[in-house]
Amino acid sequence: MNQSKRIALILGGSSGLGLASAEKLAQAGYDLCIVHRTRKSDMDAFQEVVKQMANTGSTVNTHNLDALKKETISEVLKTLPKGSVKLLLHSIAKGSLKPLTGDNALTREDIEITVHAMGHSWYEWTRALIEADCFSENARNIAFTSEGNAKVWPGYAAVSAAKSTLEALMRSMAVEYAEMGMSTNCIQAGATETPSFKMIPGSEILAEATRKRNPFKRLTTPEDVANVVYLLSQDEAQWINGTVIKVDGGESLR
Repeated sequence: MNQSKRIALILGGSSGLGLASAEKLAQAGYDLCIVHRTRKSDMDAFQEVVKQMANTGSTVNTHNLDALKKETISEVLKTLPKGSVKLLLHSIAKGSLKPLTGDNALTREDIEITVHAMGHSWYEWTRALIEADCFSENARNIAFTSEGNAKVWPGYAAVSAAKSTLEALMRSMAVEYAEMGMSTNCIQAGATETPSFKMIPGSEILAEATRKRNPFKRLTTPEDVANVVYLLSQDEAQWINGTVIKVDGGESLR
C-alpha cells in the first residue's frame, strides 16, 4: 500500500453498495483494500472493475476471503501500514431469509450466523484495527443498515435483528471511540436492487411499492449511497457522529 495516501478498507466490496463505494472512493484518491467473497463465475467482472479503479491511480488490494473468520482479519491487517486506514466500510450481506413459521422456519443458529455477519462482525474488525494501530487520525467508521431494522418484511426477521444490533453498536462506538478522533455512523439506504436485495422474498413487489411511495418515484441506486459514503469521508463531516443517515430520497417518510 502507498503510505502517502489514505486507505479505505471495505468489507464486502465486490458488488452492490460496497463496490459502488469503492469506485467512488478510488475516484476521490483513496487506496483500497477490499475483502470480498466472489464466485468464480463472477470473478472476471469484478476484476474488470478493479482494473478500472486502478486506472484512476488508486492502489487496489483485494482479498477473496471470508471476512467473518479471525484468520482473515489477521491476514488482512498484515498488509495495512500503521495509521493508514482513514475509512472502514462494513458492507457484508450474509444471512438467513427464512420465515418464522413452517417446516423451514428460522432457527437459533440462523439468527446467530446472521447477527454475527451483518452485526457484530463490524465491531470485531473495528477492534482489531484499533489494537493493530491501523486507523489514521480523524478516521471514519461506517456500516450499512436498512429500513427493515424497524419494519416487518417477509423473511427479514434475522436480518432485522442484525441491523438492530449494528445500530446499537454504532451508538456505543460513536461515544467510546470519539476520544480517538474517530466518527462512527450508519447509512440507511433506500430500497436498492442489489444482489442481496433481490434475495429477499417478494423483492419485486417491494421494489414496485417503493417506486410508488418514493417522492422521486424511483429506487435508490448504489451510486446514490456511494456519494454519501464519500461525503462522510471528507474532513468537513467529522462532526457527524452516532447517527443513522437516511439515503433514500425521502421514501421512509411515507
